[in-house]
Amino acid sequence: MPPQSPELPTLFLQGPTASGKTGLALRLADVFPVRLISVDSLAVYRHFDLGSAKPEVAVQARYPHALIDIREPEEAYSAGDFARDAAVEVVAAHAAGQIPLLVGGTGLYFRALERGIADLPAADLMFRQQLQEEAERDGWPALHQRLAEQCPQRAAAIHPHDAQRIQRALELLAQGNATSSPWRGGLTGPIWKITLQHPRAELHARIAQRLQAMFTAGFREEAEALFPRYGTADYPACRSVGYRQLFAWLGGECSLPEAEQSALYATRQLAKRQETWFRAEPADWLLHPEDSTQVLQILAELQKRLRENNA
Repeated sequence: MPPQSPELPTLFLQGPTASGKTGLALRLADVFPVRLISVDSLAVYRHFDLGSAKPEVAVQARYPHALIDIREPEEAYSAGDFARDAAVEVVAAHAAGQIPLLVGGTGLYFRALERGIADLPAADLMFRQQLQEEAERDGWPALHQRLAEQCPQRAAAIHPHDAQRIQRALELLAQGNATSSPWRGGLTGPIWKITLQHPRAELHARIAQRLQAMFTAGFREEAEALFPRYGTADYPACRSVGYRQLFAWLGGECSLPEAEQSALYATRQLAKRQETWFRAEPADWLLHPEDSTQVLQILAELQKRLRENNA
């Protein structure tokens, strides 16, 4: 892989769901020579469109985004896969004289790209099925307790109901990878980070407004079209916020109003986890994207930094 240009930075634009990342990214793309790269663990999958809040087709035609619609839902896609794919896009952007602008809310993907990713073994599907059966019988908190007994440090970083991470942690323990593995990859050039933030009540209002807009745009109908093929599947896309709740409705587990309310609550919980993650990540700028004065100040400072880098 060719070396990255020392003059051009890599720009991270990160924040919780519904915080205004796409709007600001497009504004930056109008001012700077950027290559937009999506950092979203759901947007990588085809067919799951409205619930992942992918930019509309017309927007993507004008502002192309890398790493959207690159996998079928049946295909696995890990943080390591993202780190490798995004690194290729970063190098290509720098080679073309562009600034890679990585936009999204999947904190683990940002971290994997920035710092490298552990060289972990592949999933053990038989062991994973065994864990799934145990979880259906005993519940994920029981498996979380087993993890706590085997590796307290790892368990402390995982919520007792976070099925995917509990499952993977127990799998790695069974394969002899208790806490860490050698790390590889990571970016070497300057990284400038913008983190979007809103007061909690304001973010909750934005989430409610966007979810309603998604339903108006056809989110329910999209879920109905996907349900025959994916409604009972256990792929990551099917477990994602919004789709999981609508699939429960379509499967007769709850009413539509209950599913919509559950989707709203789950989205707020997702945003809370994202806020916690990004608070722990140092940023060059903490930005309220609707503060026009602050946005202009950051645009000016970015231009200044770029001039200094090229001096």
